[in-house]
Amino acid sequence: MAHYKGAASEGGRAQILMKKRQKEQEEIENRKRKIEEELRIGSIQNKFATHYDAVEQQLKSNTIGLVTLDEMKAKQEDVIKRREKQLAKKDAEARLIEKRKEDKKKKERMKIAHLSFDPNEDEEDEEDDTDEEEEEEEEEVSPPADKKRRRLGKNPDVDTSFLPDRDREEEENKLREQLREEWVQKQEKLKNEEIEVTYSYWDGSGHRRQVRMKKGNSIQQFLQKCLEGLRKEFNDLKTVTVDQLMYIKEDLIIPHHYTFYDFIVTKARGKSGPLFSFDVHDDVRLINDASIEKDESHAGKVCLRSWYERNKHIFPASRWEPYDPEKRWDSYTVSDKNAIKITVK
Repeated sequence: MAHYKGAASEGGRAQILMKKRQKEQEEIENRKRKIEEELRIGSIQNKFATHYDAVEQQLKSNTIGLVTLDEMKAKQEDVIKRREKQLAKKDAEARLIEKRKEDKKKKERMKIAHLSFDPNEDEEDEEDDTDEEEEEEEEEVSPPADKKRRRLGKNPDVDTSFLPDRDREEEENKLREQLREEWVQKQEKLKNEEIEVTYSYWDGSGHRRQVRMKKGNSIQQFLQKCLEGLRKEFNDLKTVTVDQLMYIKEDLIIPHHYTFYDFIVTKARGKSGPLFSFDVHDDVRLINDASIEKDESHAGKVCLRSWYERNKHIFPASRWEPYDPEKRWDSYTVSDKNAIKITVK
């Protein structure tokens, strides 16, 4: 560090300015650190966005004003197909990157540590020198002839994977499309699988029934099938339409346009149990270990909207609330027969 030579007052002033400058630099470094931490937190939160949240957000942004149910279904199918294509493309790109890394590692293992030039080139140069000397001697006797220039070829040991290659890009695009089609076929197969859904028609007391549905069926289709069976037993349902029915699963009111597949794929959770399980067994939170989450869930309730409007201030309807895919239920809360609140994490 250079010392200031001059009056004592000037030297003191120089030291004060240097300290001030150091303090400003420290403040700038602290601000940079805070900004980097905020950006890191934001990127981590974005990584854990679920497939269905993105679909729901895109559907909301594309839907303006009142639309019919058929239009809503068409838009939803279009958004889901586009989202599936994006996911398949990302999956294919990740596999290709992994495959490239493995190929590169294999090449590095096989490659001997040497320069990218051919080691036999020096010997060839020496032979060329002797040939040139012989040719010079011959030139003294014979007329001059055209010398053939030796062409330098490509070294096969050099890694050229970073260079653009049309054939390789076409092969990668074919692989991406093939993986996307496989993924779509797998999802279609999953949607066509049948499940047994246990539900309870709720009019103040429960009437438990079972119905077989496909995973790709919507809640509206499920309610239509329930209504066809319940009309034979309940006279007050003979003039009721599907739009007048509600489906409540784990204390959440499920909109009609959702499908069983949506909850199964995203492993959605409700207030009092998982939304992706539709078969019903004994409540494991009241039997065995209440701290361990099981796949068993409560029977979903099917009820009239008019009944809900009349009784929404009374338990159990007072616990019900509309389903929000952006809301997270990290723990389940249920009450046993002795009114003891149990929390399952």
